[in-house]
Amino acid sequence: MTEKPSTESASHDPALLDPVLLDRARSEVPLDDVAISAACRLRPIRAIAAGLGISDDELLPYGHDKAKVSLTVLQRPRHQERPARLVLVSAITPTPAGEGKTTTTIGVGQALGRLGERVVLALREPSLGPCMGVKGGAAGGGWSQIGPAVQINLHFTGDFHAITSAHNLLAATLDNHLHHGNALDIDPQRVMWRRVLDMNDRSLRNVIIGLGGPTQGTPRETGFDITAASEIMAMLCLAESFEDLRARLDRTLVAMTRSGEPVTAGQLGVTGALLALLHDAIQPNLVQTLEGQPVIVHGGPFANIAHGCNSVLATRMAMHLGDIVLTEAGFGFDLGAEKFFDIKARMAGLPVHATLLVATVRALKMHGGVAKDALRQPDVEALRRGLANLDAHLDNAEKFGVPAVVAVNRFADDSDEEVAAILDHCAARGVRAAPSEHFAKGGAGALEVARALLQATDGHDGSYSPVYPLDAPVADKIEAIARTIYGADGIVLSAKARRDVRDIAALGLSDLPICIAKTQNSLSDNPKLRGRPTGFEVKVERILPNAGAGFLVVITGEIMRMPGLPKVPAAEKIDVRDGAIVGLT
Repeated sequence: MTEKPSTESASHDPALLDPVLLDRARSEVPLDDVAISAACRLRPIRAIAAGLGISDDELLPYGHDKAKVSLTVLQRPRHQERPARLVLVSAITPTPAGEGKTTTTIGVGQALGRLGERVVLALREPSLGPCMGVKGGAAGGGWSQIGPAVQINLHFTGDFHAITSAHNLLAATLDNHLHHGNALDIDPQRVMWRRVLDMNDRSLRNVIIGLGGPTQGTPRETGFDITAASEIMAMLCLAESFEDLRARLDRTLVAMTRSGEPVTAGQLGVTGALLALLHDAIQPNLVQTLEGQPVIVHGGPFANIAHGCNSVLATRMAMHLGDIVLTEAGFGFDLGAEKFFDIKARMAGLPVHATLLVATVRALKMHGGVAKDALRQPDVEALRRGLANLDAHLDNAEKFGVPAVVAVNRFADDSDEEVAAILDHCAARGVRAAPSEHFAKGGAGALEVARALLQATDGHDGSYSPVYPLDAPVADKIEAIARTIYGADGIVLSAKARRDVRDIAALGLSDLPICIAKTQNSLSDNPKLRGRPTGFEVKVERILPNAGAGFLVVITGEIMRMPGLPKVPAAEKIDVRDGAIVGLT
């Protein structure tokens, strides 16, 4: 691999980077997300678009610092013959200590820009529920952020609202059909389509609607999921075009008749209205890093209850406009990355040239048995015990046949000995690894990781091997994931899950890929089992067909599709002072 000339010497040029005199600012601005965001000025979004060859006619600005990009961009020739390289960013099993996967993606993207690469990032949109709950925002942190961070974490360009509205229009139409004669003979006890809300609200998980008398609708049990778990979110993120989205909406399974026949959204006659609500939402959003690299942020399905990847259209657009693309999948490799390979990349025919696996000293120590309140104390032995978790994810990357690079996201209290233990372990395995200080130093702190990543992608053709064939029996596909990726001894199907398998076969949907809804806190379905657990079986409670999205949702353990707020939600720290929103991180 021949490295391009570095642009490091030009890093203070405001024509190249957004912040004013970045290096000087780092010495003057506190290492605080809000202070850093306020100190850095973003370039006009038209300038970011022009750098990618996007014309004004292809841009739908939302203010001066964000815009939607028309899908017509994909219809013109790529800027060069050589195809882009796609890197999937994933992580070890997450812990309450935090691994910083999105921050690492942004930092490494900034580093690639400093090395002269035409890099484009493709990220997911944050959900309001986690922003107001415990997880916080998803626009990065420190000197590795995307902007405008506050707007991205809140309403952004309205995509989540559009998806929520479309989903609930379909629910309202279905209940209206029941109320006005039920011409399709829908069984009110077999309505599958619930409602959604982009907020954590445990009280809405299970509700009874239609109370209050004969004019108030048909009483029945239902509930709410979070918008990130909406099948319409998944459909929008997997659609290849506007017409493909129409076809997915039409075939969405919403209920069963009393005689056991499927009822689809298309039969309710509102697909056109759903598309009208999603007309702008299907177009990807363009923003930028603090150092001026373009970022396409679009779609936000959760990885523990959905497929966890940004939209196919956004990834395609990033690959069409850039030469190296970094995209991420939610939570650890066992959830987001497995679904990226077995669902998104397989459906869309995307190549994957490398995997960047994010690990932290503190998380590995927690996997090695250290309590959260003791993580600041050096403990090399505990870290070495926790390396079993890193090994599990590296083993999984090898099973897909894609080269892996480990980024050690370094925190201020990590000891040199602990970082060295991770690097030595990776070297013994023959895996490229490097420390990264992108939070404190921006792209300059991730150059070593960026160089290792370029070496890993050089020469790989982007091919990979899925975990299971699509035509395998449903239970066999679930077991293949459980054994191969999680390290389970097998699976246990509940009585309801066994009935679901029979119903799915009767609907002709058995060949769909598997989307497992599982805790993100463990390789198993038990969130308390850290490290690399063994001797467990995965308990399958339900298997739900998402015919529009094109996969089967497998509910395991005690996973819920509507999260709750913690005892002290992040919302209590958010405020508006002197006209500025504060406390949102």
